[in-house]
Amino acid sequence: MADDLDKATRRIWQPAPWLGAVALWAASALLPHVAWADGEAPAAPAAPASGGRESVCDDHKDDDADGMTDCADADCAAAPRCKPGQGDERSDAACSDFVDNDGDGAVDCDDADCEATGIQVCRGSWKGPHEGNGAKGSAGADEELPDLGNGQSVEDLIGKGGDKDGERNDEVCSDGIDNDGDGKVDCADFGCRFDPSVTVCRGNPGMRFSVVAGISQAYHLKSYKLGDDKMDTEFSRIQLRSFGPMPLIQDSFYLLSLRAERTPRLTFAMFQMPLGKHGTYLNINSGGGGLSAALITSVAKQLLLDPAYYVYSAFEQGNGASVELGGAAFDGKIGWRAFVAGGAGRSSGNVGGRYFTYDNTNYTYAGGAQAVVNIIGTLSRFDTPFLYTTVPTTLGLAVGVKYDQRAQERFVGVNAGGTFRSGRLVIMAENYSKQEFEFDSFQTAYVVQVGFLAIPRTLLLAADFGEYLPGEMKNPPAKLETDLLRQLAERQWRAAAHFYLVRNIGLLSLVYVDRTVANTKAGLPANQERNLRLEAQYRF
Repeated sequence: MADDLDKATRRIWQPAPWLGAVALWAASALLPHVAWADGEAPAAPAAPASGGRESVCDDHKDDDADGMTDCADADCAAAPRCKPGQGDERSDAACSDFVDNDGDGAVDCDDADCEATGIQVCRGSWKGPHEGNGAKGSAGADEELPDLGNGQSVEDLIGKGGDKDGERNDEVCSDGIDNDGDGKVDCADFGCRFDPSVTVCRGNPGMRFSVVAGISQAYHLKSYKLGDDKMDTEFSRIQLRSFGPMPLIQDSFYLLSLRAERTPRLTFAMFQMPLGKHGTYLNINSGGGGLSAALITSVAKQLLLDPAYYVYSAFEQGNGASVELGGAAFDGKIGWRAFVAGGAGRSSGNVGGRYFTYDNTNYTYAGGAQAVVNIIGTLSRFDTPFLYTTVPTTLGLAVGVKYDQRAQERFVGVNAGGTFRSGRLVIMAENYSKQEFEFDSFQTAYVVQVGFLAIPRTLLLAADFGEYLPGEMKNPPAKLETDLLRQLAERQWRAAAHFYLVRNIGLLSLVYVDRTVANTKAGLPANQERNLRLEAQYRF
């Protein structure tokens, strides 16, 4: 299944220039032992004039005949031109000089910068869909590109050499015509290949498209909303997601999540970019600004098919937009994030506008911070609890605090949780509490979830239990509106059996729910809901 945070965009391995040097060294070592057909081996090469060292580190020659050239040779480790961090890794020359030019720890073709448009040395013998149609040096894309000067990028090649600067948009770059008459058609033209505004000529940088669709047959044994002993059939979920790196921004990530059950609506948008070279990032998103990831992760990651809403509804409320800074410290043992958010996000998918169904007393905003401590292994708050095969042991704890101001309330919220994964077992626990200031009340909620992979690749069992305890309002408002209407005491337990029918993308789930919610009218017994649901789901 196409998965989110799934930091789900890994680079395809491509041959690196140093492989040729390694092959040459191996051949030179084996040649003396080869039995030649005529009984006479070729003459040994003459001794190097350098006296056994790589004397010149920028002549593109293997001076000491040890199979390693220039900066690839340990003899050149101290040479000034072989020192890392002296420039960019964004040209054919820089991507084949055996130097970590930008000092990010990745050399030549191991650096994602060397996958940029126009860099050929890291492509091996493969030619992309718009290449290989012309002879070497002709109008085809096999033409060798000029070397870039210091500070230049591939955009500086447009209009140079035999190229005319006349093709720079998606339309003319996909019409099969040499529009500017320079002998280069569409994606062979420098303008189409190197202008950042042209998208049709880029290789796929790992962008993914994901679909989660489920059809449900439910039997409501008891329901205060639908009535007792009722059957129901529906398409329960259709989620469409696009995610991956943003083109030309190394280590970036974007996510667009769309729900389309009743009406199409964008439920979450996120754009994340690195800041510097030490793992710090900038994240801009919609509807976020919270401490729990449960409401913004894919529906394919909900161990009981739906989140435990009672843990979040009184604590996590949408914002119009949020800005987040995050990173890691102590060799990844601690992850951190801090955020500010604002705007009345009254519905999921509050992108491009908002509406109000009541009079807002306060301006809506929030700010907070969170830390994750990796005790064993590495925990990501976007990891999936859906075990398909056994997993390594991981134990992580998260704690965060925020100040949140809503239309009718102001509060400080604290969130704490932990995840343990080992072999076939996953255990998760989360608590959310807040001190509300407008009405002077303390509220808390918790949930514990357990998953056990009874038969790898076949059967996953799961269960959870939790409560929401709203506390008493010492200074209640004259009229309850907004999310205050939903702040009712609740208890719920669920159990599920998930059968993997088609690898991990075709799923058949049987879920039982037992839920009790306080009545909105004082003195009346609590409302009860019990249902059994069979859902078939595709996740890819």
